[in-house]
Amino acid sequence: MRYKLIALDVDGTLLNDDHHLSSENKEAIAEVTRLGGQIVLCTGRSPQNSIPFMEEMGLSGYVLGHNGAATVRVKDREVLHQYGMDARGLDPYIDYCRKHNIHYDVNTAFDMYVDNVENLTKEANYMYEHFRIVPATLPAWEDFREPVVKFTVFTQTDILDEAEREWRTWTPEYNILRSGEFFVDLMHPESSKGNALKNLAVKLGIPQEEVLSIGNYFNDISMLTYAGMGVAMDNSPVEVKAAANAVTGSNNEHGVRDALVKYCLS
Repeated sequence: MRYKLIALDVDGTLLNDDHHLSSENKEAIAEVTRLGGQIVLCTGRSPQNSIPFMEEMGLSGYVLGHNGAATVRVKDREVLHQYGMDARGLDPYIDYCRKHNIHYDVNTAFDMYVDNVENLTKEANYMYEHFRIVPATLPAWEDFREPVVKFTVFTQTDILDEAEREWRTWTPEYNILRSGEFFVDLMHPESSKGNALKNLAVKLGIPQEEVLSIGNYFNDISMLTYAGMGVAMDNSPVEVKAAANAVTGSNNEHGVRDALVKYCLS
C-alpha cells in the first residue's frame, strides 16, 4: 500500500453532520488497517473525546489532539508530545472575552477549564454535552500542574470575526486558528496539525510521501500541505480545497471511504 500513515480529521470529515461514524467509513478504515496502514486522528478535539472513536474502530495507535498541540498514545493515554503555551500571556485575551461576553475555555492535554462552571450559558452547556466534555472552573495559573495547550473561544460568527480581526493586530504571540464557524483557537506558535503529523511520521520512520491526510477546514490546511497526498472533503471551504491535492465526497456521503478506496485500496 502506497500510504503507510493516514491522518483523519474528525468533525466534518470522519463524522457526518450528526457526529456519527458511518459503517462505510468504518469498514474502509478496517481494511486499510488490515493491509498495514496506520490510521491516526488529527483533530481539534481533546484526546479525551476523540480516543473513543479510535476504540470504536478497534484502533490503538495515536491521536493528535487540540489541533496537534497534544500527541497521545491510545492504549495507555500517555502524552508523547505537547506544545505548552505561555498561559499568562492569555490574560489580555481573557479580559477581551469577559468585556465582550465571549465564552472561552482553557485546555491541558486531557482537561478543560471555563471561567465559572456554575454560570455556563445554555449554548455552552449544550456544546460540551454534545462533544462529551465536562469542564471545571478555571484555577489560578500557578495552580496548573500540566501545560496549557489550547485556548478556545466560542460565540456567534460576527462577534468571532471581529475578535479574530482584532487579535491578529496584536503582538503575534500565538498561532491563531479558525477551527470552525463558531470557534477560534489560540495555541503555541509552532503548534499545528501539520507539525504534529510531521513529528509522528518521523518518530514512526514513515517518509512524507507515504503520508495521506484528509480534512475539511482551515485548521486542516497544514496537514493537507505536509502530507504526500492531501485530500479535502467536498464540504470544505474553497481555500481548503485549493490547498489539497484532491477532493473527495462530503462527510455526509462517506467521503473518507471514497478517498481510502481510491488512494489506499485500489
